[in-house]
Amino acid sequence: MATANLTVDHLPTPAERPAADVVIYDGQCKFCSTQVRRLNRFDTGGRLAFISLHDPQVASRWPELQHDDLMREMYVIDRNGHQHRGADAGKYLSRRMPSLWWAAPLLHIPFSMPLWRWMYRQVANRRYLFGRVETCTDACSIHR
Repeated sequence: MATANLTVDHLPTPAERPAADVVIYDGQCKFCSTQVRRLNRFDTGGRLAFISLHDPQVASRWPELQHDDLMREMYVIDRNGHQHRGADAGKYLSRRMPSLWWAAPLLHIPFSMPLWRWMYRQVANRRYLFGRVETCTDACSIHR
């Protein structure tokens, strides 16, 4: 049974999917980890790989990314090396993944990105509070 659980919760890494877009997320945040697992379930085409911003490979692979910036927003590094972050990452993924196309019309309303960015920041700034839904590690109390 543990093997089946690992399969469900396993997030493919950049090493396992070298041609995939890479999602960099806060792996110490229960809320973020839950959302990324959901995103992985939407990825029926294997277009994404995932890595925690706390993994040392992030700093060596993308030295231009600052830890504080990564703590503020999820990043998606596409196959061409372009960086998409926060709400813009969501907008990018809505075009990239067929199972998220339902969100594309909302995220592509002209002049709406400032609102989406603001909403993303509100959730991101409170993510450790939302993480209390599950048992949380010490990271939640540090960031509250």
